[in-house]
Amino acid sequence: MFLTVCARDRTRWLANSEAQLDLVNAWEQADSWIVGHYLLMPDHLHLFCAPRNPTVSIARWVSFWKSTFRRKNLHMPWKWQTNFWDTHLRSDESYAAKWEYVSFNPVRAGLVENAEEWPFKGMLNPLRF
Repeated sequence: MFLTVCARDRTRWLANSEAQLDLVNAWEQADSWIVGHYLLMPDHLHLFCAPRNPTVSIARWVSFWKSTFRRKNLHMPWKWQTNFWDTHLRSDESYAAKWEYVSFNPVRAGLVENAEEWPFKGMLNPLRF
């Protein structure tokens, strides 16, 4: 699954080390789904995920980790848009191609010259599609 989640009102708070660490911790706690590659942009994030527990919907999983993240950051004005966008990936090739495209978002946005320079990305688990 490919997922995009935006900051409320597209506020530019997401691309920072504290938010990244707290998101990774929230994703690790929300273990009904597992996160593969992820990339944080200033006002939205992209991640690839797969269900570990098929009885937990993606909507419930996203709600859980957003809530976990928010509770950790009550002192910050960091809020999420209510909805998210998701799409199913059909194969490993689709995953690899989509990740390659996503990893260049900071370059296209003029934030870095090379995708490798962007610090707000990572991979938590290998995923197979």
